Formats: sequence, C-alpha cells, structure tokens
Amino acid sequence: MTIGGHLEELYGLPVFPFAEGTGPATPPEPGSVAWRLAGGTYDDDTGWAEGFARFCAEVDTTRVRALVVGMWDDAYDSGPTDVIEALLAARDRLPALRSLFLGDIVFEECEISWIHQTDVTGLLAGFPALEEFGVRGGQGLVFPALRHDRLRKLVVETGGLPAEVVRGVAASELPALEHLDLWLGTSWYGADSEVTDLEPILSGARLPRLRHLALRNSEIQDEVAAAVASAPVVARLEVLDLSMGTLGDEGATALLGGQPLTHLKRLDLHHNYLSEPLRQRIRDTLEPAGVEVDLDEDDADRDEDEDGTVHRFVAVGE
Repeated sequence: MTIGGHLEELYGLPVFPFAEGTGPATPPEPGSVAWRLAGGTYDDDTGWAEGFARFCAEVDTTRVRALVVGMWDDAYDSGPTDVIEALLAARDRLPALRSLFLGDIVFEECEISWIHQTDVTGLLAGFPALEEFGVRGGQGLVFPALRHDRLRKLVVETGGLPAEVVRGVAASELPALEHLDLWLGTSWYGADSEVTDLEPILSGARLPRLRHLALRNSEIQDEVAAAVASAPVVARLEVLDLSMGTLGDEGATALLGGQPLTHLKRLDLHHNYLSEPLRQRIRDTLEPAGVEVDLDEDDADRDEDEDGTVHRFVAVGE
C-alpha cells in the first residue's frame, strides 16, 4: 500500500488547496475549509515560504481554523524547519488555528520513508490552543515529552517510527487527548520500539479522556495485541485499531483471551494475516454485542519460503 491521495478533510472541514490558486472565482470563507499549502516538487521551484507569504497576504488568517502543510522544499532531503519557523512567526496572525497536519505528501512526491522531519513539538508549544495535530514521515522525527492541555487528537504516520518518538509521546501529559493514532512501522525503515515503550499509553494514566486508540502498521502487531489484551486503557475505549500490520492468529487469540471487548463501538483489524476460523471466532464474539468489526485482509501480502516460513508485511513501509 502507498499513500496515493492527499487529505480531503481535516477538523471536519474540506481541504482547499491554496497553492493551486483561487483564481477569479470567489474564494471560500477562511474558516470554512482546511487550507492546504504546498511548495514545489522536483520540477517546480515555487517555495513553501513564498506560498505561505502569499496566503497570509490574501486570506484573513485570523479566521483560519485548519492548515494542511504539503510538500515543502526538498522534503526528501531536508526537514520542515523553515515551515515550522514560518508558522511560529505567524502565530499571532493565526489565533483561531485549531488543527494542523504537517507532511501531507503522497508517494508521487516523496515516499513516506523518505520524508525528512524534525522536532515538531515547537508547533504544539507555539499553538497552545491547537486541538488536532498530525505529522507524516519518521526520518529525523523528534518528539520529546511535553504537556499540552487542549490537544484532542494526535496522529503520527510513518513507515518506521523511532522508539524515542514512541517514548516521547508515551511520556507526554495530554489530559484532553481523545484520539491517538501511531503508525509504528517496520525495522526496515527505522522502527525500533518494543511493546514496553507503549506501557505508559496502555496504562492510560496520562490519557484520562482517550476513547480512540490506534497502534497500527506494525511488524510486531501480535505482541502489541497481546499487550493490549490486558491494558487498563482498553476499558474506556470506544475504538481500538490494530490494523495495517502483521497481526496473525497468535495476536488475535491473545486479544480474545484477555479482557472483554464487547463495550467497543469498533474494532479495526483490516490488513491482517488471520485464518478463517479466527475471523469467525472474532465475529461470533463481538458482533452480537454490536461491535463493528473490520476483518478485511485488504492488500496483506505474504511470501513463503521453501521451508514453509511465511513473511508478513506492514501496509505502509517505504
């Protein structure tokens, strides 16, 4: 699987690509869309900062509620330091900003594992009223522990999430967080976390309002599922997402053998390596209780050696 399309919605608002220009038509109301700002790609020398300056000049930024940062200059070679500096310099002009996604970059522009990132927590410190924050790309990503009192949704999309980032998120004080989505990825592209790194998240001690937990796209999905089976945070969840990884019968059996999951509204296990008997067991256990279950194999691909060894793959790696 590759990320082939840009975000279409953020903060419940349709994404409007400012970089493609408003033209002669009447532009949307500033607070009615999530504005997408992108710089040039390989054959376009229009810089991100140049586009952002034009955006600030043409749009009433005091009413802007959501921003999507697309391709910046040489994202395959350097992190978004200039982007972050520009946003922080303009923070007084963005008092209504509540949602920000950094790195809405598709594979035709730059593969997810090639996207260079940096320490992104300055944006959270600089925008204390932010309610949603997302970032794509794990190379060079830094996320030291922090406190943010307003953040309700945090999304980190990678083909390989460094353990230090997992630990930083896990150690953060996020009392308002309701939705956490981590793409843990594969060691082929930098993932080196262990289940023990997730323990502060699974305990729920720092996340009293968490209702949606996604720990997905992981090559250790069986181990994650086994840890989730007894995790205190699960009792308060509405949505549990262990999709996009290498989940097999071992992990699913551990999950079913743990605490009841019948209180969930949704269990997402799509892109999996489950046998049909396990799929049916999950359905029989949860669907009568009203749990929506996604067991779609999706594009889960497996290689089998001559000796019978089966190799599983995460949905998003490179």
